[in-house]
Amino acid sequence: PAISLGLWNNFGGYDHFEKQREIVLGAFDRGITHFDLANNYGPPAGAAEENFGRIMTQDLKPYRDELIISSKAGYYMWPGPYGEWGSKKNIIASCDQSLKRLGLDYVDIFYHHRPDYDTPLEETAGALDLLVRQGKALYIGISNYDAERTAAIAKIFKELKTPFIIHQPRYNMFDRWIEDGLTDVLEEEGLGAIVFSPLAQGLLTDRYLDGIPEDSRAHRSEIQFLNEENVEDTLSIVRELNQIAKQRGQTLAQMAVAWNQQQKSVISVLVGASKLSQLEDNIKALNNLDFSADELSTIERILAKK
Repeated sequence: PAISLGLWNNFGGYDHFEKQREIVLGAFDRGITHFDLANNYGPPAGAAEENFGRIMTQDLKPYRDELIISSKAGYYMWPGPYGEWGSKKNIIASCDQSLKRLGLDYVDIFYHHRPDYDTPLEETAGALDLLVRQGKALYIGISNYDAERTAAIAKIFKELKTPFIIHQPRYNMFDRWIEDGLTDVLEEEGLGAIVFSPLAQGLLTDRYLDGIPEDSRAHRSEIQFLNEENVEDTLSIVRELNQIAKQRGQTLAQMAVAWNQQQKSVISVLVGASKLSQLEDNIKALNNLDFSADELSTIERILAKK
């Protein structure tokens, strides 16, 4: 789907299970059929897969063949040399653990979550290929790889005839690194991008227009990528962008999601949600995906101030 649900920060042990269930089932009822996880999602690590597995068992099991469920391995999960990165040992063990937590026989997409410069790329690619041959994954993806390494692993996957289809990078108005070469590689290789953090962890929403609410992510110490300093530094730009969104008849979040869809390589935008109303708001972005040349140039001028 054009919008997918990511279970990164709001589906762990610190979050109420019934609220998680409401969001996941609400997403499915509204046409979102792709649910994106990783072995380290929570917190604590593994909790998101366990909670989603409970929802699968209780509610979504009859609809398994309608769902795209993805997971990943690569970040730290257990002590020792095989508990993270990209060795064959880590990837195979991680996938087995993820399937157990999810209560599934296979995932639709399994990603290597981050590049490992100490393990031969052939070993990492071979392990991911093996998962497909073992029936544990239908397709393979990578995440957070730069352009050069993406091209290199794509070549190996072609030789192995691995169904390598997708890259998952961070991308939003404030973080456009994929435009510096990666999108060219994706187009050359016939790969799609499913982008995460389209709202810059909530910065590109109306959440912080009037300051930092007490119950916001910026106040949650366990979330490392968003803090009060980050918010304060971008408030003036966010307010200007919000004015453009209003003129388009959208919320800032809707405009941010729609803007991501302008990138040719982007086939789906991953959004997170701490409540169902947030997800409903994001889905409405699909009602207006077109930008005029004037709108795009104004947005570029605003972003140049950052």
